[in-house]
Amino acid sequence: MKLLESGTALDGFVIEDCIHSGGMAHIYRVRYADSQRSPGFDMAMKIPRMTAGDGGENIVSFEVECQIMQALHGPHVPRFVATGDLDRVPYLVMEYINGHTLEHWLNIEPRPDVQEIARLGAAMARAAHALHQQNTVHLDLKPANVLFRPDGSAVLLDFGLSCHAHFPDLLAEQLRKAVGSPAWIAPEQVVGVRGDPRSDLFAIGVMLYQLVTGELPFGEPQTAGGLRQRLWMDPAPPRKRQPLLPEWLQEVILRCLEPEADRRYPSGAHLAFDLTHPAQVTVTVRGRNTTGTPFRTHFKRWIKAAGMHYQPSPLPAQQIEEVPIVMVAVPHKDVSDATLYSLRQAVARALGTRPGARLACVTVISPSQTSASDSAKSETSVQRRYISTLRQWAQPLDMPGHQTSYHVLESGDVAQALLHYATGNHVSVIVMGAATHGLKTQRFVATVPIKVAMGAPCTVILVKQALPFAHLGEAAPHKAPDDAADTQVMDDGTRHSLFGDDLGPLG
Repeated sequence: MKLLESGTALDGFVIEDCIHSGGMAHIYRVRYADSQRSPGFDMAMKIPRMTAGDGGENIVSFEVECQIMQALHGPHVPRFVATGDLDRVPYLVMEYINGHTLEHWLNIEPRPDVQEIARLGAAMARAAHALHQQNTVHLDLKPANVLFRPDGSAVLLDFGLSCHAHFPDLLAEQLRKAVGSPAWIAPEQVVGVRGDPRSDLFAIGVMLYQLVTGELPFGEPQTAGGLRQRLWMDPAPPRKRQPLLPEWLQEVILRCLEPEADRRYPSGAHLAFDLTHPAQVTVTVRGRNTTGTPFRTHFKRWIKAAGMHYQPSPLPAQQIEEVPIVMVAVPHKDVSDATLYSLRQAVARALGTRPGARLACVTVISPSQTSASDSAKSETSVQRRYISTLRQWAQPLDMPGHQTSYHVLESGDVAQALLHYATGNHVSVIVMGAATHGLKTQRFVATVPIKVAMGAPCTVILVKQALPFAHLGEAAPHKAPDDAADTQVMDDGTRHSLFGDDLGPLG
């Protein structure tokens, strides 16, 4: 279809101007012809190219996008407005969002610093995670398809190559070849596997590599053979091209770019966590390497890839639920051994046997504990002391395959600090002690556990204290029955049962 002129009316919409003319579609800014109608936001109309020289995939991908966008919601995707009849004039009207795509940061000088790159990467990872929670995988993430709002959050664009687990995969039925943009496509996509959320994390890794080096890790291959090389080959380490790059960021980028999806981050939430907490990243040989992967390793991978049978992906939402981020709120003052023991037991059950699950150990201290001295050294020593205490608490846990991090939060409002942390880090499960004293108090004052349970964006496990010493005749104070240290316990308690006097009233 030829470009529409400004002022053209189409199904109750008026074309204002063309804002993009690409190989697969034209995009126009539009408004309602009836000035009384308003969606409350600016709108854009996407019309696919349908000339004689355009391939059938243009129409197929347009159908895919119309189908998927109606099922998506949230701040990380444009809001859906309307679609046009394919037999007349196919179009898709959606929210028009102001902002810059990632291409802006790739083209500016000077280049973004490490902190800015981490911020951009974390925003992309959170957006991808929100998409995966809706059982959708984008499969075409690239700089032109990631837009950043003025508040820094990311919005994903162009779902024409995407896959929704509950809808027929029209592209897989129509095309028997790799579908995606060659520079950013994941290895499993090369061999026709669609629907793995870790494919999007690979693409984010490619974009992070671009941001830190100014180059594409695998170039822009144009042949099937060139694409297949990423099934066994690693790119040059970013620190080989940028020696001043911190090891932790190279660790993150190269983990995203692992040829096997199982070796990448298990979810966008895990990736965003590391980019947001660089001090907690465990740096391995992957992060320290500046010479590249030896030929022998690549050769072994080539042999393995040649005989590998790729399996269809599970539901994205199900896959990311199997590798949760578990947060445990650990008291730091006036806490009994029974409570600390019970918290460890509950954490062990919550992590279970799910490799890749992450444990975030969190404690909340009062700002007054660090304001005694204005020196940064004093504040750092306080943080170190509490982190050391958290490490000691977690040491008895035997957690092979699980990554553990430690966080000290400063706040006068314990519940809000915990809720803010859980929301910002996409925590899947919160484990914390259930108050066991002053049961009548909660009728008048909401305790910290109650506040967290009511406001949490995820599952909350409230744990009653219990010690396994009854058979030795060592009766622990306030010991609960064996089955009391379980989920969904809603008992109240005193201020000493969880976080101590200096953290505000708990009951």
